[in-house]
Amino acid sequence: MRKKEKIQGIFSVQTLSVIGTGTTKKRTKQTTYWYAEEQANGVLQVQAVNDKFIPTGPQVAVEMEKFLNNYQPEPEIYIDKVLPNLKKLEKSISLGESHRKNGEIYSAEYEFNKAMSLDEMNVRVNFGLGLTYLDRGEIERADDIFNRLVKLDSCFEPQHKHLFNEFGISLRKNGMRQQALQYYKRAEELVPHDENLHLNIARVHFEMGEIKPCLEHLRSSLRLNPKLEEASIFLNFLKGKHFIKDCTLDQIIEKTDNDKHILESLIKKSLLTDEQNNPTVASNTKSATEKLHFL
Repeated sequence: MRKKEKIQGIFSVQTLSVIGTGTTKKRTKQTTYWYAEEQANGVLQVQAVNDKFIPTGPQVAVEMEKFLNNYQPEPEIYIDKVLPNLKKLEKSISLGESHRKNGEIYSAEYEFNKAMSLDEMNVRVNFGLGLTYLDRGEIERADDIFNRLVKLDSCFEPQHKHLFNEFGISLRKNGMRQQALQYYKRAEELVPHDENLHLNIARVHFEMGEIKPCLEHLRSSLRLNPKLEEASIFLNFLKGKHFIKDCTLDQIIEKTDNDKHILESLIKKSLLTDEQNNPTVASNTKSATEKLHFL
């Protein structure tokens, strides 16, 4: 018996609206286009199609009955407009990523901007352009991209993890620590149990001279994965540079009724005093950070 073919393609939805009042009142019909794909579990996900006929933005679930009643198939639009523009988009993104990898940052910018003209919500495009600006040290333009990315839930999805990590590290290494922290905190809201994310937050706090939140997130990282090598190296570094007291891994990851007290007891008291009375901790960490090659 032949399996039922799953729904996939471009569909249109027509909506009626009323403009004006009294004798000037008139009805108008508006058509919007959507890319729809039936998932393995039978749920239909639809995504808006922009004016360049590229599916973009968040996906939403639609009940099958509502979909069949309101969405009309548009196979010609899919073949004649959507597929060609998707190919153009992918080509520009791939070329941009290749140019950037080869250090050809102006060529990379050109290709990413071409892709941006097709889909300004595309995660790979925004990451690529943002990283290109960071490569060039163009902080203001990179900040514009950052403000867009931090609002996109999709940039923190698993398939974009390598780009997400690279962008956060580049923000921090370009001195955009507040942006990096805001970026990682946004990710933490969506992915709270990622050991590498907590480690990256700890790194930012360290560079900002904020040892207590640094250790707090380092502990969270090691609690999630006690075998995370970079976290263990960072912990040994903090101990070796006397930012925290000599302690075992078990002492770090132990959970007690008074976690805050345990946390504060691990930090050198002289460091806390310096931080409160003469905030020079951030400058003291500058030279130390240069020795953290894994950062």
